[in-house]
Amino acid sequence: MERRTFIRATGIAGIAGLAGCTGGPTDSGGDSTTTEPSDDGGDGGDGGDTETTTEETTTTESAAANIGMVYALGGLGDGSFNDQAQSGALQAEEELGITFNEFQPSQSSEFQTFQRQAATATDPNYDLVCCIGFAQQSALSETAPQYTDQDFMIVDAVVDEPNVDSYVFAEEEGSYLVGQLAGLLTSRSFDAGAGSTSADSTSVGFVGGVEVPIIKKFEAGFTAGVKRANENVDVITNYVGGFNDPAGGREAALSMYNSGADIIYHASGNTGTGVFQAAQSEGRYAIGVDRDQSVTKSGFADVILASMVKRVDTAVYESIQSVVDGDFSTGTTALGLADDGVGIVYGQQLGSDIPSSVESAIADSRQRIIDGEIDVPTDPGNVSN
Repeated sequence: MERRTFIRATGIAGIAGLAGCTGGPTDSGGDSTTTEPSDDGGDGGDGGDTETTTEETTTTESAAANIGMVYALGGLGDGSFNDQAQSGALQAEEELGITFNEFQPSQSSEFQTFQRQAATATDPNYDLVCCIGFAQQSALSETAPQYTDQDFMIVDAVVDEPNVDSYVFAEEEGSYLVGQLAGLLTSRSFDAGAGSTSADSTSVGFVGGVEVPIIKKFEAGFTAGVKRANENVDVITNYVGGFNDPAGGREAALSMYNSGADIIYHASGNTGTGVFQAAQSEGRYAIGVDRDQSVTKSGFADVILASMVKRVDTAVYESIQSVVDGDFSTGTTALGLADDGVGIVYGQQLGSDIPSSVESAIADSRQRIIDGEIDVPTDPGNVSN
């Protein structure tokens, strides 16, 4: 059932009163207008005033709930974090009968603008405003107390306010598993798809978006997993500085591959597209993040060994469902391996080539983490051999 109609308007990003989505391509149905994501370094910093396209959606009176989605920088179409969040809203639209409008900030200064815009909207009146990404924490900490009658949820951060539902993830746990995969495969000769590894390789790589605590959790878990597989394998690390910089991701990955790494894991949003490009051009491998990127970035499926999935869609869906069911509650929900909030998904094309002994070792580690037998660090400085 088509619940959304798009109206096109243009303006300058950040002007109060703009409605709907800004920046970034959408694939959420209807006759939507799309623009390319801004190239301002994603969550790494602010850009200047830019002309953007805005889209205002209308709702029907029969909707079970009206939801506002304020995405992270980098925009929809990243095949990763934002798209995973949108999947939760789309599932709720299909299964729960809600309708949702989308806001895509092009710079971090717009987070509060769009949060406040959604909180004061009357057509529709939002039952819940979903704030996607840790970078919205500061803005929401100011917005939520000013609009106490508006319910919010935030992903990847905690905002301790009586009208905010916070969701965080144990990214380090899922990253440990893909790190173990990288360490095991780089220690042997492995040839499948468009890539290969060398048994004498002594390094793998990690590409992060921005160097903040949450991304360092990915790095810490990955490094610990690599060391679990082979303590003699080093992890080369590079933080590009943004989540929407494929060129920067490609440059960082090429440097790592040229230094001897044959597998790179990224936690960098659309920047990771450049990592996949480099893997393909060099005949090496990469590991995706947030979603099964062998599907969302299918053109690189021949070099994507696996992805560390992070169920942002589950967080969005569950929070929306609580509104629909009339039992919305605030506080903090933490999702890890035991909750299927994070995990490893082997690549659609390469998964069948992963040795069974490798899969068994990873499955064993997964259970040991759940059982508390393995304590995964959240700070790279606390990783030991």
